[in-house]
Amino acid sequence: MPAVKHIPDGYQALTPYLVMKDAARAIDFYRQVFGAVELMRMPGPEGRVGHAELKIGDARLMLADEHPEMGALGPKSIGGTAVGLVVYVPDVDATVARAVAAGATVKGAVEDKFYGDRMGSIVDPFGHLWHVGTHKEDVSPEEMQRRMAALPSM
Repeated sequence: MPAVKHIPDGYQALTPYLVMKDAARAIDFYRQVFGAVELMRMPGPEGRVGHAELKIGDARLMLADEHPEMGALGPKSIGGTAVGLVVYVPDVDATVARAVAAGATVKGAVEDKFYGDRMGSIVDPFGHLWHVGTHKEDVSPEEMQRRMAALPSM
């Protein structure tokens, strides 16, 4: 019997799995905002999405509708999320503007960061937090420390 890879072809060792109400609409949102490509969708009971897989850039994302009977609830049902996703895009300003036009809320304004990224944060219409960035400058760890120390205290 041939050996099976412990990570299937096309997958990475870590893959986010998002749960939300109205996953079909979320798939459309992620297509429109992040250029996601739908790889697969499996129907669930009562017209819900049982499981779907998208590709954003070179990363895979899994998602499904809430299934309360299995304990799978999204951020809006549990009062928020403790997890944020970082996504790099070619133009953070345009991406965040597209996200807001499609129903996202800005959590942190787009700005140049001390670590070399231009970044902003949004909460999508389904309650998931996204840190959207474009890498602008390679910064050494020493320079990053110097810049961080020079920031005004909060």
